[in-house]
Amino acid sequence: MTASCTGPPAVPSPADEPDDQALVRLVQTLPRDSDEHEAACEQLIIRYQSLVRSCAQRYWQSPESQEELMQVGYVGLLKAINNFDPAVGGSLVAYAQPCISGEIKRHFRDKRWQVHVKRSTQELRAELRRARAEMTQSLARSPRADELAAHLGVSDEELRDAERADMVFQASSLDAPLVGGQDAASLADLVGAEDPQLEHALDIQAVWAHWADLPPRQQRLLMMRFYGNMSQAEIGEHLGISQMHVSRLLAAALDYLRGCIVDPEDDIPD
Repeated sequence: MTASCTGPPAVPSPADEPDDQALVRLVQTLPRDSDEHEAACEQLIIRYQSLVRSCAQRYWQSPESQEELMQVGYVGLLKAINNFDPAVGGSLVAYAQPCISGEIKRHFRDKRWQVHVKRSTQELRAELRRARAEMTQSLARSPRADELAAHLGVSDEELRDAERADMVFQASSLDAPLVGGQDAASLADLVGAEDPQLEHALDIQAVWAHWADLPPRQQRLLMMRFYGNMSQAEIGEHLGISQMHVSRLLAAALDYLRGCIVDPEDDIPD
């Protein structure tokens, strides 16, 4: 990746080559569409190609291709070139290295993870992989979880989180067959269906938000009808009122609650 740089400039003799600061000043001050800007940009990219490669090389065992990692590294280099201030520090390489590494790490954090994982857990996952390889070699066997946790200085729970992080680094297809399954079952067969009571729970919560607005007698009527499973005749007999009166009171209370959910500005019933 060479960003807006379209082609390498003529290579001058080493004695005539401008230093990093001179090239950076050209990149930062000249118009982006000028030939001089592109030539200075290209010269810096070629000069620090090996730095980009060294930053990307440590991630070459990841699922990302080497070409993709180099492209991301060049983005970090270009950001470093555009933001470098020679007055603050005289070494472009010292400024560019963390910019390139940071851009590659940001790529993994923002583009590769299919489920959001805490930054600390992501970093512990990388440390865990290195520690497991080192301890396997030194112990001549696979290390136990407690040995890994002690080696890394983390708790058992933090270690488990780091191990589970591997599972969310790449998403699995719901159509993937189950490993070790005796039939043709897929991962989708294990995914739970939508809870049919979810909407009911939301409705109940909406009712309770306006429950206190009802008169006590109407609250009691509703509780007897829907929680006590009493008929209107039984409620009327229990309260000493007619079934018709019970019906009117229940209808008024239900109309009010229904109106509150649909139109919160409805008046409280008599």
